[in-house]
Amino acid sequence: MTIELEITNDCVAVLRSITEDEPTLRADLTLTAPEQEDLAGINHPAQRVEWLACRVAVKSLVEAQGLAYAGLQKDEYGKPHLIGAPWHISLSHTGGWAAAVLHRTRPVGIDIEPIREQFRRVVPRVLSEDEISHAAGEPNRLAVYWCAKEALYKLYGKRQLTFRDHLHVEPFADGDDHLVGHVRLPDHEAQLTIRCFQVGPGLLALAF
Repeated sequence: MTIELEITNDCVAVLRSITEDEPTLRADLTLTAPEQEDLAGINHPAQRVEWLACRVAVKSLVEAQGLAYAGLQKDEYGKPHLIGAPWHISLSHTGGWAAAVLHRTRPVGIDIEPIREQFRRVVPRVLSEDEISHAAGEPNRLAVYWCAKEALYKLYGKRQLTFRDHLHVEPFADGDDHLVGHVRLPDHEAQLTIRCFQVGPGLLALAF
């Protein structure tokens, strides 16, 4: 199953269930030397497949925009960037699913998550007091907060920030797919758009 999402005129995303094995996915990609090294460092077979599936997903987005896909390179923080193209991308995977997003003009982040009871256990280190109050222990709301903050974290793409203290999501109504997020650091503040969809493994969030 492949789900394509046109978020704005400048932003497109794809979510795909992973049905291929590693040789099939590798046959669709030409990996750079650093990418080959990254893949060689992944030992778990399922994680190798998910890593490759993310790159097949982003390759499909780039080629749909009329450009040849030349691979990805990481910056000093480990955030991936397209080689030879000015656009912004982000990747996410979870068991059996891979997702990618491309934005022509703005940094972007994506996350996909199943809705799990374990989100209750991470609340104190992930949510602010106001967010904890709003979530009220509801698994779906906790999952939205977690997924949205993961997308914000990937958008920002730098270290030395925490979900609880530096990433914030404004209260939302259940079922909302338009959320407002904030990155608040001593030297940087930004208000960001978050789109959240119930799809695929559970939730998909995009921040830009």
